[in-house]
Amino acid sequence: MHKHIEWDAPEAQSVIAYYTQHPESYSEPHPGSIVSGHYQGVNVRVKVEAYKDRVSIGTVAAIIDPHGKRLTQHGKLALDDIVRLPDDRRAFELKSASPDDACDESAEDTK
Repeated sequence: MHKHIEWDAPEAQSVIAYYTQHPESYSEPHPGSIVSGHYQGVNVRVKVEAYKDRVSIGTVAAIIDPHGKRLTQHGKLALDDIVRLPDDRRAFELKSASPDDACDESAEDTK
Protein backbone atom coordinates (compact mmCIF):
# COMPACT_ATOMS: atom_id res chain seq x y z
CA MET A 1 0.00 0.00 0.00
CA HIS A 2 1.28 3.45 -0.82
CA LYS A 3 1.62 6.36 1.59
CA HIS A 4 -0.58 9.35 0.77
CA ILE A 5 1.56 12.48 0.38
CA GLU A 6 0.40 16.06 -0.18
CA TRP A 7 3.06 17.14 -2.69
CA ASP A 8 4.01 20.81 -2.92
CA ALA A 9 2.94 22.64 -6.09
CA PRO A 10 5.95 22.63 -8.45
CA GLU A 11 5.46 26.26 -9.53
CA ALA A 12 8.44 27.42 -11.65
CA GLN A 13 10.08 23.97 -11.43
CA SER A 14 7.12 22.21 -13.06
CA VAL A 15 8.13 19.30 -15.27
CA ILE A 16 4.77 19.42 -17.10
CA ALA A 17 5.13 23.14 -17.90
CA TYR A 18 8.64 22.56 -19.25
CA TYR A 19 7.62 19.65 -21.48
CA THR A 20 4.57 21.52 -22.73
CA GLN A 21 7.05 23.96 -24.26
CA HIS A 22 9.53 21.20 -25.28
CA PRO A 23 7.39 18.19 -26.26
CA GLU A 24 10.09 16.71 -28.50
CA SER A 25 12.21 15.79 -25.48
CA TYR A 26 9.43 14.26 -23.34
CA SER A 27 9.14 10.58 -22.58
CA GLU A 28 6.96 8.93 -19.96
CA PRO A 29 8.58 7.55 -16.83
CA HIS A 30 9.12 3.80 -16.86
CA PRO A 31 10.19 1.25 -14.24
CA GLY A 32 13.64 2.24 -13.07
CA SER A 33 13.26 5.95 -13.89
CA ILE A 34 13.93 8.47 -11.17
CA VAL A 35 11.44 11.35 -10.92
CA SER A 36 11.27 14.10 -8.36
CA GLY A 37 8.80 16.23 -6.48
CA HIS A 38 8.79 18.69 -3.61
CA TYR A 39 7.35 17.80 -0.20
CA GLN A 40 7.28 20.34 2.63
CA GLY A 41 10.16 22.26 1.06
CA VAL A 42 12.51 19.34 0.37
CA ASN A 43 13.41 17.52 -2.85
CA VAL A 44 12.18 13.93 -3.00
CA ARG A 45 13.45 11.43 -5.57
CA VAL A 46 11.17 8.51 -6.41
CA LYS A 47 12.31 5.35 -8.20
CA VAL A 48 9.43 4.45 -10.50
CA GLU A 49 8.03 0.94 -10.29
CA ALA A 50 4.89 1.61 -12.35
CA TYR A 51 3.36 4.44 -14.37
CA LYS A 52 -0.37 4.60 -15.04
CA ASP A 53 -2.84 7.37 -15.81
CA ARG A 54 -0.16 10.08 -15.54
CA VAL A 55 0.91 8.93 -12.06
CA SER A 56 4.29 7.45 -11.10
CA ILE A 57 4.18 4.84 -8.35
CA GLY A 58 7.47 4.04 -6.69
CA THR A 59 9.82 3.98 -3.75
CA VAL A 60 11.30 7.07 -2.12
CA ALA A 61 14.99 6.86 -3.08
CA ALA A 62 16.22 10.16 -1.60
CA ILE A 63 15.05 13.05 0.54
CA ILE A 64 17.27 16.13 0.22
CA ASP A 65 16.88 19.29 2.29
CA PRO A 66 17.43 22.81 0.88
CA HIS A 67 21.08 22.73 2.00
CA GLY A 68 21.81 19.49 0.13
CA LYS A 69 21.78 17.28 3.22
CA ARG A 70 20.33 13.83 2.68
CA LEU A 71 17.65 12.83 5.16
CA THR A 72 16.20 9.46 6.11
CA GLN A 73 12.80 11.01 6.84
CA HIS A 74 10.96 14.30 6.68
CA GLY A 75 7.47 14.87 8.04
CA LYS A 76 5.57 11.64 7.52
CA LEU A 77 7.77 10.62 4.57
CA ALA A 78 10.72 8.21 4.91
CA LEU A 79 13.18 6.46 2.61
CA ASP A 80 11.73 3.31 1.02
CA ASP A 81 8.11 4.48 1.44
CA ILE A 82 5.93 3.67 -1.55
CA VAL A 83 4.26 6.80 -2.92
CA ARG A 84 2.22 8.04 -5.86
CA LEU A 85 3.58 11.13 -7.65
CA PRO A 86 1.15 12.61 -10.21
CA ASP A 87 2.68 14.23 -13.29
CA ASP A 88 1.21 17.61 -12.32
CA ARG A 89 3.26 17.49 -9.07
CA ARG A 90 6.55 16.38 -10.64
CA ALA A 91 9.21 19.04 -10.26
CA PHE A 92 12.76 19.71 -11.25
CA GLU A 93 14.91 19.74 -8.14
CA LEU A 94 15.73 22.96 -6.38
CA LYS A 95 19.50 23.35 -6.48
CA SER A 96 21.29 23.62 -3.18
CA ALA A 97 24.42 25.55 -2.38
CA SER A 98 25.98 22.44 -0.85
CA PRO A 99 28.79 20.59 -2.63
CA ASP A 100 27.50 17.30 -1.10
CA ASP A 101 24.90 16.94 -3.83
CA ALA A 102 26.88 18.57 -6.64
CA CYS A 103 27.96 15.29 -8.25
CA ASP A 104 24.41 13.93 -8.41
CA GLU A 105 22.64 14.09 -11.74
CA SER A 106 19.32 15.88 -11.90
CA ALA A 107 16.63 13.35 -11.12
CA GLU A 108 14.63 14.31 -14.19
CA ASP A 109 17.57 13.69 -16.53
CA THR A 110 16.76 9.96 -16.62
CA LYS A 111 13.96 9.59 -19.11
